[in-house]
Amino acid sequence: MNKRIHYYSRLTAPTDKALIAPDHVVPAPEECYVYSPLGSAYKLQGYNEGYGKNTSLVTIFMIWNTMMGTSILSIPWGIKQAGFTTGMCVIMLMGLLTLYCCYRVVKSRAMISSVDTTTWEYPDVCRYYFGSFGQWSSLLFSLVSLIGAMIVYWVLMSNFLFNTGKFIFNFIHHINDTDTVLRTNDSNPVICPSAGSGGQPDNSSVIFYANDTGLQQFEKWWNKSKTVPFYLIGLLLPLLNFKSPSFFSKFNILGTVSVLYLIFLVTLKAIRLGFHLEFHWFVPTEFFVPEIRFQFPQLTGVLTLAFFIHNCIITLLKNNKNQENNVRDLSIAYMLVTLTYLYIGVLVFASFPSPPLSKDCIEQATWLASSYWAMSSVTFILGKSSSLDQQDVPSNK
Repeated sequence: MNKRIHYYSRLTAPTDKALIAPDHVVPAPEECYVYSPLGSAYKLQGYNEGYGKNTSLVTIFMIWNTMMGTSILSIPWGIKQAGFTTGMCVIMLMGLLTLYCCYRVVKSRAMISSVDTTTWEYPDVCRYYFGSFGQWSSLLFSLVSLIGAMIVYWVLMSNFLFNTGKFIFNFIHHINDTDTVLRTNDSNPVICPSAGSGGQPDNSSVIFYANDTGLQQFEKWWNKSKTVPFYLIGLLLPLLNFKSPSFFSKFNILGTVSVLYLIFLVTLKAIRLGFHLEFHWFVPTEFFVPEIRFQFPQLTGVLTLAFFIHNCIITLLKNNKNQENNVRDLSIAYMLVTLTYLYIGVLVFASFPSPPLSKDCIEQATWLASSYWAMSSVTFILGKSSSLDQQDVPSNK
C-alpha cells in the first residue's frame, strides 16, 4: 500500500489533492511497524505533519555538502582574476547576497496565507506569483545549472582520468616526468602551463622518454581531448541503467569525505610551500597580481553557481526536525560554505610559489592536476559526482 500511495502522489501536482490518500486509509503512526532483516519489528513514534527527523546539525551539513561542488576548484583562479583583497571581499559579499535570496525563497511559502503550501516546492511558489511562465522558467534555469554542472564534471573527469592514466603509465615504465629548470624548496618541481601575458609558457614540462614504440601507441590512444572523454562513456553509461537514483544517495557521504580530503591536501601543501604574497593595489609586477583587478566579474560568475541551492532548499529544509530553526540553520550552512571557499582559495593563492612562478600561472581547476596528485584529484571528483543527482534538481511531482 505504501508504494501505491507514493505512486498516486506522483500522478498529479503537489497542489492537487485529488489523488491524495484520505486520512482513514493511511494507518496511524502507532499502528506502523518497521521490520528489520533480523526478524525484529519496531513501532514508529508519533510525528507532526510537515516535520522531518533531521536535527539542525544534520540539516546544516546536508546543505553544506549539497552546495559544495566543482566550483571550489576554480576559487583560487577566481581570486587571481579579482585580486587577493578584492577576491576575499567578493566571496563574502556574494555569500551574503545569495543567502538573502535563499532566505526569501524559504519564506516565500509562509507569505501565502490563502492556500495550503505544506507540500509546495520551489516551482509551485514561482507558479503562484508568476503563473505558468514562472514555473517553467524556474525549471528551465534549474536545468541550465544542472547541464552546466554536468559539462564541468565531464571536462574535469576527462582531465583527471587522463592525468591518472599518464601517471600510471609513467610509473610502470619508469619514465621521469619532471621539470628541468624551476624548483621550489630544493625538491618540488613546478610547472606553469601558460604565461599570464598570453605568450609562450614561462616554464614547460620536459619529459624524458625511453625509445619505445609503446609510447607512441599510448599517446595515440590516450589523448586528453580525442579519446579519453569517450572512454568515460563506457565507464558511466552502465550507471544509467539503475532503476532508481536512490542508489547513488548511498554514496553521498563520499562528497563530505572528498571535501575534507581536499582541505587536508591543500593545508599540507600550504605548510610545505609557505606563503608567497606581495601587496600592490593597482600595478602588477613580474610575479604578483594587483589587489584590485577589473576581471572580478569572472569570480562573481563562479560564485553564482557555487552558492546556488535555491531551487532545492525548500525540499532540504522540509526534513528539519525544528522548523523554527530553518533560517538559523540556513545561515550557519552558508557561513560554513563561505569559510570553506575562502580557506581553499586563500591557501592555494597565498602558497602558490611566486617566485619562481607568477600568480598568473594559476589556472581554472588544474592546480591539482600534477602527476603526483592525479589520484587524489580523481578522489575529489568521484566523491562529489556521487551526490550530483541530488543537487540542482528541483522536485516537481
